[in-house]
Amino acid sequence: MPVVIVTGGSRGIGRAIAERLGAEGASVVVNYQSNRSAAAQVVDTIERAGGRGFAVPADVADPTQLRSLFDSAEERFGGVDVLVNNVGTARFAAIAEATDDDYELMFSINTRATFVALREAANRLRDNGRIVVVSSGVTATHRPSSGLYSASKAAAEELVRVLAKELGSRGITVNNVLPGAIKTEALAAVRSPELTGQIIADTPLGRIGEPDDIARIVAFLASAAGGWITGETVHAGGGLF
Repeated sequence: MPVVIVTGGSRGIGRAIAERLGAEGASVVVNYQSNRSAAAQVVDTIERAGGRGFAVPADVADPTQLRSLFDSAEERFGGVDVLVNNVGTARFAAIAEATDDDYELMFSINTRATFVALREAANRLRDNGRIVVVSSGVTATHRPSSGLYSASKAAAEELVRVLAKELGSRGITVNNVLPGAIKTEALAAVRSPELTGQIIADTPLGRIGEPDDIARIVAFLASAAGGWITGETVHAGGGLF
């Protein structure tokens, strides 16, 4: 069974991914930064379903902590086959009003942390492994006030496309998944009811997505069945973009 690291795996989309991969037989390393209780709940869900999991705290933007995360996975399970990079943050402001702090935050977490994770995975994954980066559909919609967020995510998406070419000879696939609006705490914090209603109206499938909608796609890309797909950007927004 594959060994999977899910960064940002204690809540929202990351939690759904970790739980689904665990249910499908993977040994799952649930990374979290501060919410130990939430991560423990994810591990408990995985184990109650018959899977194997354990939680590891790490700030994945810190190369030392990221290496320790991989070390922990190797010590517990013998190696790492799959990285699901699900770390990200959002702050929205018009470009004319965005601050230097906004810029540093977006690119530190959304771009630099992804780079650090991809670099480590490139050096540590076993051959025929899988890398899936959860990005954002905002990079495909170009909405006002999303400039810094979109740019930081788009930069990470380009790292994925290049890395796919660099790792192809080892049978490692590398792909982006772009969720649309997904029913999470993070969405609730930044979307008004009016905007949510407009998104639903603009989405051909007529609803806000569920975390497991994304988890199922990630699970496919992380599986043997997804082995002929690499360097791709999968739009997962119910037709919104």
